Amino acid sequence: MNDTPEIIRTSKVRNACDGASDIPGGAALGHPRVWLEIDEKGYVDCGYCDRRFLLIGGPADTSSTADDPE
Repeated sequence: MNDTPEIIRTSKVRNACDGASDIPGGAALGHPRVWLEIDEKGYVDCGYCDRRFLLIGGPADTSSTADDPE
């Protein structure tokens, strides 16, 4: 079993999470839809399912800095 939370990279600051977006017709298997807003940290975690929404190019996006030669 993998206890690592799912990380979703996004270009939007405001994101919806229902915990079942990857399951076709699976809204009943998730949680109530909540709207999450990424703050100055560059990410936000869903309080229901622990998914992390990471702003692409934001301060927490280490994949974009790994490609930077500086």
